[in-house]
Amino acid sequence: MATLPIFENSQPEFISVREYLTTSYRPDCDYVDGRIEERNVGEYDHGYLQALLAHLFMNHREEWGVIPLPDVRVQVNPTRFRVPDVSVLRVGTPREQILTHPPLLVIEILSPEDRLSRFTERTDEYLDFGIENIWIVDPARRVAYRVTRAGFELAPAGEITVPETPIRVVLSELFAELDRA
Repeated sequence: MATLPIFENSQPEFISVREYLTTSYRPDCDYVDGRIEERNVGEYDHGYLQALLAHLFMNHREEWGVIPLPDVRVQVNPTRFRVPDVSVLRVGTPREQILTHPPLLVIEILSPEDRLSRFTERTDEYLDFGIENIWIVDPARRVAYRVTRAGFELAPAGEITVPETPIRVVLSELFAELDRA
């Protein structure tokens, strides 16, 4: 597998899906209609919160019937691949190296440079693909949003859930763990 370093102005104008899928990016990148899009990752709060969430879902995988996967490519349509911070599959979802079936939940964690408006296209793609549960967690503001067709909804009562499942994350507990790190 080839490795392509990411340097400003070094990427070709367009690359094929095949080239994207056979090239390693560090960190992994999204692929949108022939272009590589970098993701904002690599900072402590982002990485630690991603680890906390993946660990939380792993600890509850039997009780909640889920499989958490950090940084796995999701093919949301034939020419678009997104790399959510954490994807959560239902137990029994087909095992794929690149996800082509909608996960139960995807979680995106904001980095300081990120803005919610930047995530609109991404979350629309997730919804169009059939992902019904999308969370965006903002470690700087200590809040989380649930994304629906109606837009971004601030998590009510300080917790975020997946309807009709036992999945529940208490934000004060999550952020307290981040503060202890």
